[in-house]
Amino acid sequence: MDSPYLFGDFDAAEFCLIAFFLFFAGLVFYLRREDRREGYPLEDDVTGRQEPLGGLFFTAKPKTFILPHGHGTRTLPRADNRDTRQLAARRSAVTDGSPIEPTGNPLIDGIGPGGYADRPKYPDLTVEGTPRIVPLRVAPDFLVSSHDTDPRGLPVLGCDGLKGGEVSDIWIDRSEQLIRYLEVAVAGRKVLLPMTMAIVSPRAVNVRAITAAQFADVPGTASAEQVTLYEEERVIAYYGGGHLYATRDRQEPWL
Repeated sequence: MDSPYLFGDFDAAEFCLIAFFLFFAGLVFYLRREDRREGYPLEDDVTGRQEPLGGLFFTAKPKTFILPHGHGTRTLPRADNRDTRQLAARRSAVTDGSPIEPTGNPLIDGIGPGGYADRPKYPDLTVEGTPRIVPLRVAPDFLVSSHDTDPRGLPVLGCDGLKGGEVSDIWIDRSEQLIRYLEVAVAGRKVLLPMTMAIVSPRAVNVRAITAAQFADVPGTASAEQVTLYEEERVIAYYGGGHLYATRDRQEPWL
């Protein structure tokens, strides 16, 4: 009864080791099926031909997800879940993996670092179902600490050192209790500036992503008091693309 062997020369340690390997292999198999719910099938980089999914064993069965706050359901994977937008760009070479070159305005056209996802056109919501990101003018419970610089009224300077606009308000995240965007008044309209791309000093707000003139083309919001997930994608992509496409010299090699 005190023998470590379960039967023959097969002991408990060997059983646990085999069980672990079987469990781990099953976990990898399950995760590889699940991660194919979106972004598949892959496309050939040159011809655009869709690659095969790999059969039943490598493709997850369709599953319906219930979205919160009454936003319906979403079933994945499905055959029509493809991005059909035409890129305003051309291939720099015919070989696989060659970069693409923009043919229009890359900050707006979603090229390279300015790419964006076609997210839902409704705002991100709190647990209570209210808009999560709003300006301070509609969130009286929030304020700027007296120990910090209040950016409202400060000029916004582009990467060229020129004034692109002026901060008119602050957009806060009610759930995380932090600043998400600065609202910038420019050319008769108001646009959002991601706080992570703003350098606030007592005299000005500096932005390295884009030039002063490019603030006029920042994608706007349909509402003055909330921003949708799709609009957030467009705004962040615009500034992100500026790190490569704002000026011609940024697109050239350093060496």
